[in-house]
Amino acid sequence: MAKDNTLRPTDEAAVSQARDLIENAAFAALGVLDPVTSGPSVTRIAVAPAPDGSPVTLISSLSGHTAALRSDPRCSLLLGEPGAKGDPLTHPRLTLQCRAVFLDRDGAAHTEMRSHYLAARPKAKLYVDFADFQFVRFEITQGFMNGGFGKAYVFAASDFAPAHPTP
Repeated sequence: MAKDNTLRPTDEAAVSQARDLIENAAFAALGVLDPVTSGPSVTRIAVAPAPDGSPVTLISSLSGHTAALRSDPRCSLLLGEPGAKGDPLTHPRLTLQCRAVFLDRDGAAHTEMRSHYLAARPKAKLYVDFADFQFVRFEITQGFMNGGFGKAYVFAASDFAPAHPTP
């Protein structure tokens, strides 16, 4: 019997579609492991693409998912929204396995990310400077995309590397 492989080869079109999902996402579902119970937990967060194309968020130290990420930076993001019409499962969605990296509030990276993030999410100006908020960049380690019915792809971290790395 032939091996059934439902995954399609990862090509330029699939990589482009995955990058578009990151670029255009306003929100993501964030999966973490609760440091107290070790159980999985999912929340919704605002996201924007960092200058290098990786997802970034601005989160409060008061939230449970922040404590979870500090305890174990391994996490997962689900990006992609169902369309206005049709079966929601036919619309593309991207799951990213990531490592959360907290940006030091006193560092140059925070200052640069603040300007970049506010350009993408201007309403965040209301709380970006609150003492309990901090930027988190998600380093992608692997990805999986369901690009619609019968269109499944697996991505390596290198598929999300910037075409022109910043110096």
